[in-house]
Amino acid sequence: MTNPAEHALVANSMVDSREGDFGCTVMDLRKLMELRSNDAMNQIRNHYGDVQNICSRLKTSPVEGLSGNPADLEKRRQVFGQNFIPPKKAKTFLELVWEALQDVTLIILEIAAIISLVLSFYRPPGGDNEQCGESTGTPEDEGEAEAGWIEGAAILFSVLIVVLVTAFNDWSKEKQFRGLQSRIEQEQKFAIIRNGQLIQLPVAEIVVGDIAQIKYGDLLPADGILIQGNDLKIDESSLTGESDHVKKSLDKDPMLLSGTHVMEGSGRMVVTAVGVNSQTGIIFTLLGASEGEGEEKKKKAKTQDGVALEIQPLNSQEGVDSEEKEKKAAKMPKKEKSVLQGKLTRLAVQIGKAGLIMSAITVLILIFYFVIDNFVVKQRPWLAECTPIYIQYFVKFFIIGVTVLVVAVPEGLPLAVTISLAYSVKKMMKDNNLVRHLDACETMGNATAICSDKTGTLTMNRMTVVQAYIGGTRYQKIPSPDVLPPKVLDLIVNGISINSAYTSKIMPPEKEGGQPRQVGNKTECALLGFVTDLKQDYHAVRSEVPEEKLYKVYTFNSVRKSMSTVIKTPEGGFRMYSKGASEIILRKCNRMLNKEGEVMPFKSKDRDDMVRTVIEPMACEGLRTICIAYRDFNDAEPVWDNENEILTELTCIAVLGIEDPVRPEVPDAIAKCKRAGITVRMVTGDNINTARAIATKCGILTPGDDFLCLEGKEFNRLIRNEKGEVEQDKLDKIWPKLRVLARSSPTDKHTLVKGIIDSTVGDQRQVVAVTGDGTNDGPALKKADVGFAMGIAGTDVAKEASDIILTDDNFTSIVKAVMWGRNVYDSISKFLQFQLTVNVVAVIVAFTGACITQDSPLKAVQMLWVNLIMDTFASLALATEPPTDSLLKRRPYGRNKPLISRTMMKNILGHGVYQLTVIFLLVFAGEKFFDIDSGRNAPLHSPPSQHYTIVFNTFVLMQLFNEINSRKIHGERNVFAGIFRNVIFCCVVLGTFISQILIVEFGGKPFSCTGLTLCQWFWCLFIGIGELLWGQVISAIPTQSLKFLKEAGHGTAKEEITKDAEGLDEIDHAEMELRRGQILWFRGLNRIQTQIDVVNTFQTGASLKGVLKRQTMSQQFDVKLVPSSAHVTVAPTTSVAGAAVSSTLGNQSGESIP
Repeated sequence: MTNPAEHALVANSMVDSREGDFGCTVMDLRKLMELRSNDAMNQIRNHYGDVQNICSRLKTSPVEGLSGNPADLEKRRQVFGQNFIPPKKAKTFLELVWEALQDVTLIILEIAAIISLVLSFYRPPGGDNEQCGESTGTPEDEGEAEAGWIEGAAILFSVLIVVLVTAFNDWSKEKQFRGLQSRIEQEQKFAIIRNGQLIQLPVAEIVVGDIAQIKYGDLLPADGILIQGNDLKIDESSLTGESDHVKKSLDKDPMLLSGTHVMEGSGRMVVTAVGVNSQTGIIFTLLGASEGEGEEKKKKAKTQDGVALEIQPLNSQEGVDSEEKEKKAAKMPKKEKSVLQGKLTRLAVQIGKAGLIMSAITVLILIFYFVIDNFVVKQRPWLAECTPIYIQYFVKFFIIGVTVLVVAVPEGLPLAVTISLAYSVKKMMKDNNLVRHLDACETMGNATAICSDKTGTLTMNRMTVVQAYIGGTRYQKIPSPDVLPPKVLDLIVNGISINSAYTSKIMPPEKEGGQPRQVGNKTECALLGFVTDLKQDYHAVRSEVPEEKLYKVYTFNSVRKSMSTVIKTPEGGFRMYSKGASEIILRKCNRMLNKEGEVMPFKSKDRDDMVRTVIEPMACEGLRTICIAYRDFNDAEPVWDNENEILTELTCIAVLGIEDPVRPEVPDAIAKCKRAGITVRMVTGDNINTARAIATKCGILTPGDDFLCLEGKEFNRLIRNEKGEVEQDKLDKIWPKLRVLARSSPTDKHTLVKGIIDSTVGDQRQVVAVTGDGTNDGPALKKADVGFAMGIAGTDVAKEASDIILTDDNFTSIVKAVMWGRNVYDSISKFLQFQLTVNVVAVIVAFTGACITQDSPLKAVQMLWVNLIMDTFASLALATEPPTDSLLKRRPYGRNKPLISRTMMKNILGHGVYQLTVIFLLVFAGEKFFDIDSGRNAPLHSPPSQHYTIVFNTFVLMQLFNEINSRKIHGERNVFAGIFRNVIFCCVVLGTFISQILIVEFGGKPFSCTGLTLCQWFWCLFIGIGELLWGQVISAIPTQSLKFLKEAGHGTAKEEITKDAEGLDEIDHAEMELRRGQILWFRGLNRIQTQIDVVNTFQTGASLKGVLKRQTMSQQFDVKLVPSSAHVTVAPTTSVAGAAVSSTLGNQSGESIP
């Protein structure tokens, strides 16, 4: 990949040779796009005349767009560049190997092994001196002493394998995340007009000169100039840091920039700059160029490196304040990024401390014993020529100590987390969940509440008009056009066809006999379908009144809850058509058409009657009611910006009842949620009666329940004090019983989500998932623990703010996400149960063995095989268990539930007792039982003994069968249930067994093994299988009776959260700065590295400062909101003088957050 700076230069040099083909160069357009409002307008006027001239210079038609001729498109790409920003180069395999080598434990082992190697080649002059103690024991085999180097070499070799395995895992993980990233990119398409046809084009294929159709909720993929716009407002906070929405119009400010969000309105623009030449691209290029400017800067900018040039041409960022932020962040306590991460980090630290203490004690005891035995009991003098031999002993003791430490620290744990998450993410794609942030997958398993939209998620989002109220008559089905007076019919057809986005249309069905396809806004499609059902043609109306002829458009937004379009009438006056939620539009009506089509007065009493007799009955059947109205302005032209005076005195034409059927699979999914202990709440902008009817159909409300259904207004009245501030105490009285929130604004949704998350009612904090599709859902999606955006109906802004994208917009996919999340949690618990049994047994064996026999029964290389190689495979085997439906039959674990339950602790200790008993019996009495030579108290370089080989072999086989026991963690009896569903597990167990046979029979000196007879093998296998039988005995003991068992790996206590989080900004700065997709793979690496760092710190006893600094750096780029009691604050902005870049602050969706 070329560096973006070079890329830009190459693009520019190409321009010079071909610039005659178009009327303007890349640099002309770049300079033009750097200007704003009046400056831009003057530049366009002085240099180009108007926007139409720019189009003709770029050889494009403002109406038809480009022809789509491949040669022309290719030429444009060569002259103006592609809409693509080269991603940052991935780390090479060797770089990853180097990173894996940084592990402190491995470094200690490497040093010990090298010292051991050097000393083994050194033959001291007094080597045979009797005074030096037994260096080689019997001189029966001089060759054995010569082979002393093998142990050191074997340790180095094991370290190498461990490093390669780790590097390979990192490499494949990075590859997976990049694949995921490119999948997210490919999903992003944009509406482009080519050859007069509106097509959805992948963002990367957009070229300069394309005409793009922009609408509410879009994320602009390139820079452009507005050709035609209706009420267009853009959130430019990602480029300027200003959170106020900027109004765009042809005469004031037509400049549209990539990476900004369309918050209101619609329009068309001509694309003038793409890729590295767009404003966002230039910023990426600046960042890229600064990377190469010198090593010192590189070090400083290390936090940016990982993400600076990552993938999409979307958000710009500049690390101007990164150092200040680092200092601030270093002072802040680290907030937990996810439930599981917090528990794992705590547990790893506890284990690390214990291991460090054990290994230190082991080394000290060995040294003291040796010194006392030799110099006090046997009273030998310390001879100079014996020093190297003593040093060899001390190195051997040190290696034993390090081995104890290696075994104590669960290196397989971060790997298990990664494998489990990566595996789940891959599988979740098949279940229509596109995970953008890894930890969202696991957090979803702890979800206790889901706040869901109604339209499209619980319903099919296939809307049809099924009832109508026209001219005082309620039609239970669509009336025939003959029944309606021509004037009324004409008003209905025009009022719908003109006053809806021209991007909404009905297309012929894909399959014959299928339903017509609805393109665009589904409510508008239902209304257009109604026009078609009345045997009228909306296309004819639209071609008569093209978009350019629309005089003024008030587009739909969450505040207006209506849309109005003004057109000029042939008589010279104006007519405005309006449509929107029936109770809102009716409040603005003072006249109504009767059945003859004449205008009648419409008083507030008539309105109340109509609500009671028409709207409520329709709503109780689950229909959405939409009112269409109009108003004529025949006198002087009014002031269009004075919206309140314009949108009054309307004449009601009709009220239509739109049906959006509940998805057939939703009631079952909601029943599953209830069984799983998850509360589903419906938050919708619809009428309360419609919402209640749909909630009852879905099963959110059941007859006889004592639950609340509230409207937004009522909700706010109940939770706010006189000053209008939300009071948590008041909210706590409402939310536990609230099931439906109707006529809610995005602010209400955010308030509810925040209130539930911050609540201290109940024994533990709620974990809330939220679904959203609109631009204004951004704040609620970000605030939630897990935000789900709709893949089909969702706007780019909503997708941007989310953690998981539902590619089929279906509620059942959320239930699958819960299942996968719980499965991740269980997989890691299974692995922990297995790993900790291995660790406890191995540490105690090495420790007691060393203290009693001055040598560990399990040698360093054997320990490495058991701990690292087996654990790597075990994490693969246990982390890829597929989920089962039984996961949804229990309540969520919650934040404070420990990772290691009492049942698991019972299993760990129970199996530990069995294994220790067997190993100690074999170590101290095995030679008598098998009638072989004892391996205890062997001299320094003695050959491997059958005795200790049997100990090692039995130990490994016991772990192997215990791996099968570890498949169940809730005390189930049948550990083989569904074992063949997991092919990886079967392969790993079989592979490990075969490897063990090879090690024992052919491992020889490096593994301190010697061949065993068939009889000895059978005894080892028999003891191993005993693990399965012993497992049945353990599961028969009721956990409740074992009161002494403790749990381990707790989450954060509630008090700690509030204490830690005080004074912290809820939205961290990086949150606003970085496009969330860019962090995808980066976060996985970071999170694991942090865990390893914390563990390593305790192993080496180094200062915590370095690790915390690393954590805070990673924190800057780990963009996931962590709910806490802190209030949301939007940080102030700082502009950078003289640079075309300013820091990106302000939340991504651009919503002002209360």
